[in-house]
Amino acid sequence: MADKDRKCRVFGYKNSNIVFLYLHLGVFWYILMFIIVLVSCTNSQLVVNVKDKGGDVYKESIVANTTSDTVHLEFQRSDGTLISHLIDFKNEVQIFKALVLGEEERGQNQFQVMCFVTRFIRNEFISSDAMSKLRQKNPSAIRNPEDDKGREMHQNDLVVDLERSDAISPHIGSHCDDAGDSVHAQDSDLKYIAKSSARDYVALASATSKPVGLTLHRCADTLDLYKPCMCQYELCIGWYPCGLKYCRGKDSAGKVVSYRCGIKTCRKCRLFEYYVKLKQLCLWDE
Repeated sequence: MADKDRKCRVFGYKNSNIVFLYLHLGVFWYILMFIIVLVSCTNSQLVVNVKDKGGDVYKESIVANTTSDTVHLEFQRSDGTLISHLIDFKNEVQIFKALVLGEEERGQNQFQVMCFVTRFIRNEFISSDAMSKLRQKNPSAIRNPEDDKGREMHQNDLVVDLERSDAISPHIGSHCDDAGDSVHAQDSDLKYIAKSSARDYVALASATSKPVGLTLHRCADTLDLYKPCMCQYELCIGWYPCGLKYCRGKDSAGKVVSYRCGIKTCRKCRLFEYYVKLKQLCLWDE
């Protein structure tokens, strides 16, 4: 008797093909469930309701990926602007992206996209691993940050070439692919990244170029819509986990121990100054 038929007798089936079909299906579903569990363990999403300073409430999504060691925060403002913030912990880089709806009645396109690449300081945001473990007891609650970090100025003097941007972070190209030549950075950040992560500054700088006209007037002081100028754009993250809280207690032996018991939340704004070829690309800065 063939081995296949002998196994079928054990299962109580006469048709060996049906039995082996069931076995193969069982293996298939096992693999599928394993993949689903693996993906859910790799990516973890938290959605919170955030109230901004103007009183508007919006939904903010934060996705942590422990495999790539990244955190991606995203929300849409009341004026339709889509804001995203990606942190690349491995390369100590963060990417801010703004998709701004255009004023078509003033000759603008339907939307424009800008990206700003800056250094990342590790104590500014909790790790991707800690972020992946966050859960909220009341998903409908409206969140307000505990600490306002104020506003930070970024004078961008470099333009990042998307085709060479992997030298800085492998996530810039995919995250900012629709920004074109409007991906900005500052030289001082590249020097900081090179020093803190023991990377070659020359290699980082090779992915950038200096735009002409950095000594131009601000767009707010420029009357001609078709002249180049220095634009300013403010981008605020209204709520994010900026630290872990630790409490003290006693273990079963009575020894005093420290354990994680919550998160600290913050708000921070950044004012980005950067070169534009036309004031038409910076109508909000008036």
